[in-house]
Amino acid sequence: MNSYKRESAFDETSEALDGSGVPLKRTRTLGTLALGGLILSACGPTFGAFRGATTQGQSMFHLYQGFFYTAIAVGAITFSGLLYVVLRFRRRTDTIPHQRHSNVPIEVIYTVIPTLIVIALFVFTVRSENKITAVSSTPNVSVKVTAFQWGWRFTYANGVSIVSQGANYPQLVLPETETTKITLVSQDVVHGFYIPAFNFSRYALPGVTNYFDFNPTTTGTFVGRCSQLCGLYHGEMLFSVRVVTPAQFQSWLTQQKAATA
Repeated sequence: MNSYKRESAFDETSEALDGSGVPLKRTRTLGTLALGGLILSACGPTFGAFRGATTQGQSMFHLYQGFFYTAIAVGAITFSGLLYVVLRFRRRTDTIPHQRHSNVPIEVIYTVIPTLIVIALFVFTVRSENKITAVSSTPNVSVKVTAFQWGWRFTYANGVSIVSQGANYPQLVLPETETTKITLVSQDVVHGFYIPAFNFSRYALPGVTNYFDFNPTTTGTFVGRCSQLCGLYHGEMLFSVRVVTPAQFQSWLTQQKAATA
């Protein structure tokens, strides 16, 4: 009987080379390491998010961070499993393997663990949202924010009013560590009250009054803008937020009151 031997372009001891003479296996390994290093170099402790310049913003950041860490863990486990399967079973004979009807432990694991993760994330979200939306009954400062096409008006409880005037964008001044209650309304169409450094955005809706608190944790000046397309000059709906010490805030408020008297 004549034996038949399948010929191959490479014998078992040969190794495929790329165009430069470097083994393809080594090239793939180096490429994977380089890609991994490039991806990891883009990661930072905040993953591109703001830490939050208010206690409410920090709660939002911790929520985002928790979701991100969970996604990394789930992704790492998933892709590790895929990589294991690809490498472990990359070569197979024509022999039909042993067939199994089911694997109860594995099925329980991939059902129970994702369910527990979703429940944990849901509870974490509810707790964070409760902190963010909580409104104090005894705020230190009250400010009414009115959005209109195309500007902002900040009215303090003592009658001081700061309003957009052409290219002069208004500035919302807040005291550090103290509670400021914001009353948000719209004069015409839907606007978006957005302060990136506070990790906060809220719609200003016609006929609807929204209430929320800010508890700034650091002094400084932060950018604010309208986040909802509201007309021709939507891009001009800018403002700034300046957080100062309580003493500086009271001094500023007194000066503004005297200037409008």
